Amino acid sequence: MIRKESLLAFDMLSRRNKDRERYGDRVPPGQKVVEDWPVLTYGGTPKLETKDWNLRIIGDVEEETSLNWEQFTSLPTAKVHCDIHCVTSWSRMDQDFEGVVVPELMKHIQLKPGAAAVMVHSYGGYTTNLLLSDFIRDNNLLAYKHGDGPLPAEHGGPCRLLVPHLYFWKSAKWVRGLEFLPGDRPGFWEQYGYHIRGDPWNEERYS
Repeated sequence: MIRKESLLAFDMLSRRNKDRERYGDRVPPGQKVVEDWPVLTYGGTPKLETKDWNLRIIGDVEEETSLNWEQFTSLPTAKVHCDIHCVTSWSRMDQDFEGVVVPELMKHIQLKPGAAAVMVHSYGGYTTNLLLSDFIRDNNLLAYKHGDGPLPAEHGGPCRLLVPHLYFWKSAKWVRGLEFLPGDRPGFWEQYGYHIRGDPWNEERYS
């Protein structure tokens, strides 16, 4: 008799093979493609109006500052078409986001010479860390639109970070601050065993 677990494993393998036939090397190892967008969040969804939103820039910068929603959304915008990959093994393909590309934001921030990493702070207390080499990339956004409309609150609206080349826990929801650091240090999930960087193609899921 074929065990139920064996059938489930075979079905999962079959799905992943079909995903790779369709998308090729766009699907990282160990991932399966989904059509829906799962909502995975530590804690509840903050109730946040744009009139109360601010982005604080602190740490190893020449001048700490903050941007309100009007100031932030007056910056030039860009659209990014990408795939997103969750550490829990789902991938969602061909997603469209819009917002302020990170290199554009960095034109308004003067880092101190020793800055090497950034801690992203979220409303609700979540944090995640990135090396500057992973943060300052042309495909990274502070996104406030998805598809044809505003980014939904459950997916990080009014504004989330988008870092499509790393697992999606690095794309922090409800961003409220960027703290530039002289060295990398773990954020929330990284302190609980998640990988310090999180590259999907190397399956950097856990430490």
